[in-house]
Amino acid sequence: MTGETNQLRSSNPRRFEAAIRLFDQENSRDPNLEIIEGVARPRELVYAERLTNWVLKLCPDASEELRLAARCQHICRWMIPRNSCDTTRVGYLKWRNDLKKFHADKAGQILREVGYPEETVAKVQALNLKKNFPDDPDSRVLEDALCLVFLEFQFAELAARTAGDKMVNALQKSWKKMTPAAREQALLLNFGPKEKSLLERALAATV
Repeated sequence: MTGETNQLRSSNPRRFEAAIRLFDQENSRDPNLEIIEGVARPRELVYAERLTNWVLKLCPDASEELRLAARCQHICRWMIPRNSCDTTRVGYLKWRNDLKKFHADKAGQILREVGYPEETVAKVQALNLKKNFPDDPDSRVLEDALCLVFLEFQFAELAARTAGDKMVNALQKSWKKMTPAAREQALLLNFGPKEKSLLERALAATV
C-alpha cells in the first residue's frame, strides 16, 4: 500500500519516504501475524497501512506530520503487552499512557535519524500523544481514522468476546469523538448483524 505519498507536498520527499520505510521496517518485526487475503502479515504493519489509508481517505491533502503520525501511531506496540501492567482500570490507563509515550519516543528517534527538524518531531509526537485533541485539526483526522480502523477491522472480533452493554458503551465513546464526516463513513461500513445491532443500540442511546 503506497497511498502515503499521494499528493504529498514536501520540501524533502526522500526524507519522508525514508521515515516511512523505517517505520514499516520496525513494524515488520511484529511476531503477531494477521491473515490478509490468505497471507500472514505482521499485525502492526497492517495496522499502520490501514490507518494511513483512512487518514488519506478522510483528508487527501493531509499534512506531512499527519501522514508520519499515522504510520507510526502504534509502532512496535507488541513490545509493551497489556499484561505488563495490572489488570485493574488504573493498570489499563497506565498501560495506555506508557504505550503512547513509547510510540512517541520511538517515532522521534527515527525522525531525527532521517533528518527531520525538532519542530516536525514535536508535532508528530504531539499527535502520537493526542496532546492537542480536539483543538488541532490534524488530531481530529487522526482520531477519526483510529475510530474507523477499529469499526472496520476490530469491532467484530471484540464484540464476539465482550458483553453487549460494555460494547455499546465503548461504541458511544468512540462515536462522540468522531466528526460528522467520519460518522458518515462509519455508517457506510459493511457490518454483520450483531455489530449492526450493537451500533444501532449505541446510536439510539446518544440521540
